[in-house]
This record gives sequence, C-alpha cells and structure tokens, in this order.
Amino acid sequence: MSTPLPAEPVTPAAAGTGTSTGTGTHVSILERIKAALPALPPAEQRVAKLLLSDARAFANLPVSELADRSHVSKPTVVRFCRSVGYDGLADFKRKLAGSVNEGVPFVHRSVDEDDKPADLIVKVVDNAVAALLHYRNDAAGHAFERAINALAEAGRSAKRIEFYGVGNSGIVAQDAQHKFFRLGINTATCSDGHVQLMSATMLEPGDCVVIISNSGRSRDLLDAAEIARKKGATIIIITASSSPLALVAQTPGQILLAVDHPEDYDHYSPMVSRLLHLIVIDILTTGVALQLGPKLRPMLQEIKRNLRSKRYV
Repeated sequence: MSTPLPAEPVTPAAAGTGTSTGTGTHVSILERIKAALPALPPAEQRVAKLLLSDARAFANLPVSELADRSHVSKPTVVRFCRSVGYDGLADFKRKLAGSVNEGVPFVHRSVDEDDKPADLIVKVVDNAVAALLHYRNDAAGHAFERAINALAEAGRSAKRIEFYGVGNSGIVAQDAQHKFFRLGINTATCSDGHVQLMSATMLEPGDCVVIISNSGRSRDLLDAAEIARKKGATIIIITASSSPLALVAQTPGQILLAVDHPEDYDHYSPMVSRLLHLIVIDILTTGVALQLGPKLRPMLQEIKRNLRSKRYV
C-alpha cells in the first residue's frame, strides 16, 4: 500500500494560479513528488525517477513508452499517478503539461559542480524564467499603479526623483536613473551612504525616492528612508516583503513593490533578484512614459537621431 502524496497547500489568494503569495514560495508538482519519493513502492519510484529526469518528455510520451523506459508495467504507471494524488495518468499529464506550457520549470535546480555549460544554460535560464513568471502572477497591480502615478506626477511637476541602492542594488539604481532621465525628468542616483543621507535631507514634499534593496537590511538605506520620510517625500521601496526596509512602506503615503524570490542573498552574486528588480524598473518606466503621453515623442525621436551620429554605418 503506497503512501499518498501530501496535498499541495493552497491559500485563497493562490487558488487557481498555482502560486502562493507573500513569501514568493511555490511548491511545484515535481518538488512534491521528489519529497515523497522514498515513500513510494520500488516500481513506482522508477516511474517517479523517470519523471524527475525529464518531465517535459514524460508529459508527452504514451503510457507504453513510459512503462518501457521505467521498466514497469503500464498499470504501474497509472498507479503511480494515483499514488501522488491524481485521478490517473490523463489527469496527471494534463496538469503536468499545463506547467510545461506555462514555461515554469518543475524543480528549482541548483547548479552542481560538475555541470557542463549546456547544463548551466538550462538551469540558469529556467530559474530566471520561473522567477519572472512567479513574479508576474504575484505582483500587486494596485501598488504599481500608486507608484507610477506618484512618479508621473513628480515628473509633470518638475519635482525630483532619486534612486538609492548600495552594492548590486546600486547598479540597478543607476539603470533606473538612466531610463528615467531620458523621459525629461529631473533624476539622480546615489550609491554612497553619505551622499544618500545628504540627498535625502534636501528632499521636499512631492519629490520621490525609489529605494532598491535585495536584502532590505542595509543600514544606509534604512537611514536614508527615515530621513526622506520625515521630509515628506514619497518613498517607493523595491525589496522583499518581510524585510526591515519593507516596514518603512507601511507608513501612510509610502509604497512597497514587494519582490520575493527563493534566492539566498547571503550566497554568491545575486542573479534572479537583480533580474526581478530590473523588470520592476522597466514596468515603472513604461508606465510613467505612457502617462506623460505624446509630448515625449519628439524628444525621444531627437535623442535617437543624435545617437545615430555616434554609430558606424
């Protein structure tokens, strides 16, 4: 008698989406099967291992081929699907194929020391794609609406928009300033803690400061955020929802654009988090450009014309 696979926890907000909210965690079909692998009978374990080795192929192969590759009978393949909580092979493959078509990898796969370049391509790209799709499903549209409105109003009123970040997030802040200044907006970026404190001290009501942090624990950014809050500026914070910096956005008038992901900020160079932060900046830039309207087009066209002179024909 096989042990049934524990049901995937579903919150009301996550029902129908396949993702959970808040922490950004996601329990996929194969993550659950991998966890329950030791409890399955030996024959069903062989089916599970075939699934884990190539889930995309498993979703498309007929039952006879699955049985041959697993060295089990066709009824064993069906029993495996029922053991892990599905009505049968058709039900399991349908839901598995849905995940394939969505483009989300089934398992968050860490890089191994013996991985070849081809393996690295698959793992790094799959993890990035998964993180982007999860963020697409979890992002709070109302928070982006408030942030875009505040930034666009600051741009129309010739107020200041500043971007703060340190370390890797400082590079994202530079990218943000590079995008926003082309919209004809008064922008600046600071990655030095002392300069951030001085710049925050000069902010006024109507100004906006966008603070970017992966960990949300930088003392420099927390200090700058507190000064900007006291000066009456609108603070837009891009960080993890459970971080100390996110608490600043709980005060009235401040905005949190939560970016949650499974990447450990204490290990190695940030990859997925940086991509997500850059995506957030792209969304904000696009939203503000749309709000500022057709007046931008002549200036952007002139910029393009002038840049052509810097390129070889």
